[in-house]
Amino acid sequence: MEIVGCPRQTPMQKQRFVTAFHRNALHNTTIVFLISLLQTGPVRAAEAKIWEDFSGDKAFAHVQRLVDFGPRPAGSDALEKSRTYIEEQLRRYGWNTRRQAYTEDTPRGKTHFVNLIAQFGTQKKAASPVFLLCTHYDTKAFDTIRFVGANDGGSSTGLVLELARVIGQHPTLAGKIELVFFDGEEAFEQFSDTDGLYGSRYFARQLQGSGTKQFRGGLLFDMVGDRSLGITLPNDSPADMARDIFAAAEALKLRSYFTYLGRDLIDDHVPLNGIGIPTLDVIDFDYPWWHTADDTTDKISGSSLQIVGSIALYYLSEIISRSAHMRGRRFFNFRIALTPFSRQSARESSPEWSVSHQCPIRPVKALV
Repeated sequence: MEIVGCPRQTPMQKQRFVTAFHRNALHNTTIVFLISLLQTGPVRAAEAKIWEDFSGDKAFAHVQRLVDFGPRPAGSDALEKSRTYIEEQLRRYGWNTRRQAYTEDTPRGKTHFVNLIAQFGTQKKAASPVFLLCTHYDTKAFDTIRFVGANDGGSSTGLVLELARVIGQHPTLAGKIELVFFDGEEAFEQFSDTDGLYGSRYFARQLQGSGTKQFRGGLLFDMVGDRSLGITLPNDSPADMARDIFAAAEALKLRSYFTYLGRDLIDDHVPLNGIGIPTLDVIDFDYPWWHTADDTTDKISGSSLQIVGSIALYYLSEIISRSAHMRGRRFFNFRIALTPFSRQSARESSPEWSVSHQCPIRPVKALV
């Protein structure tokens, strides 16, 4: 069959035509493929940048809701309202929460505490988490002032709730995270080996043994909402984790908000590091209204929460989850000596106690 009006082609001409046709078809297919990449690439990139989904305003709204409950010391009705609120929000975001209840002797008698522990998905489908995101949600008990702890107890709780919302949209990552809301971080009198850090000490005791091998590391958030933000990592920070959180901040052009405190710090990261779970305390301890009646929501901002939340998500998604060089890397080998400094001793009398932990060096694997 021939096409009318076209001259007869020789075999060589036919071969050249077929070759040219194939070449043009391949060229056109390549162009279509490249156009497809250009169209879908930015979308996929945007999906991967989960830190851009974090909302400082949403985190701030959580803080405001908690502050509206009033002072929230351990054992109070206001703290129970906070627990219910936290559980409701986590349920909305797809997290299953359980209560870890316990009673401890305190300088004010036996006190009931409740840690909240959340994993993504239903109990039957929940994966085995390998990384901790922690905060305390109680406020210090005062007899002389009305202390609502907008920054100290409120800001970090609001931040972790917003992290839960964002991470919950990425089930693979969410399945590897455990959220912990510690009760009883605040000392009733002054920090000692029996006063303060009630929740994290109890949580760590329950993990001792085989439980410590489950978790490769953790981030603790505390006092992260100061309007004039300046995160001050304590000297007892796991060195590689500190370096990587600095790298995450640098990648987002937010490095100026992070530095070292210049001393150790007693906070909920200490019991976790003590049992061999490398945990970084992300805290802004340069806060003039710490443990005063002026620690109110006008002293914190959604912008500061945005900074910390974005860096945390970048750290989790880019450095921990996607960096192959993290596989088998060792985090740290350090000794904690708590005598010189504590959160309480900064502006009050220094506690006379000392705890040293030689933390085992343990390989830290990537989350995926």
